Amino acid sequence: MKSTLSVSGQQCMGDSSSKTMVIPSRLNEVAKVQDAILGEAREKGYTKEAIFAIQLALDEAVTNAIRHGNKLDESKKVTIIYCIDDVKVAVNVCDEGEGFVPDEIPDPTTDDNLTCPSGRGVMLIQAYMSEVSYNDKGNCLKLVKLKDCALPKRD
Repeated sequence: MKSTLSVSGQQCMGDSSSKTMVIPSRLNEVAKVQDAILGEAREKGYTKEAIFAIQLALDEAVTNAIRHGNKLDESKKVTIIYCIDDVKVAVNVCDEGEGFVPDEIPDPTTDDNLTCPSGRGVMLIQAYMSEVSYNDKGNCLKLVKLKDCALPKRD
C-alpha cells in the first residue's frame, strides 16, 4: 500500500503557520512524521537535547495512536497538526479510536508493572515534554516542547 503523507499549512500562533499531516495507521509512517517535524525544529535552532525529547515523544505518541488508538487498522488515519516557532514546538496527535483515560494507565514504575512490555510511553512523554494534555475523549494528545526547556534531571 502506498503512503499517503499529506502536509498542508494554515495560520497557527503569531507569525507561524501550522501544518497538517494525515497518515495511515502503519508503524512505518512514524519516521516520516518525525523527519518532517524534527527537520523544521533543527532549522529553527533547537538543541540536540530538545530534538531528542521531541523525537522520543513523537515516537511514543504516534505509535500509541496507531497501535492502541486505531488498533493497527490501516483504514483509520492519524492526524498530526504541528506548529514550530522560535519559542516552542506544539504538536497535536489525533487518532480515530475510542480514546482512553490517561489517569487510568497503571504506574509503570511499581513492582507489579516493572516487567510489563508496555505502559511506559505516556510517562516518557510527560517527562520529556514541557506540556502534555488530552482532549476529553482521550484520542487527541497535545505536546508542547519549549525551546529553552531542559531534559528531565537524573537522580
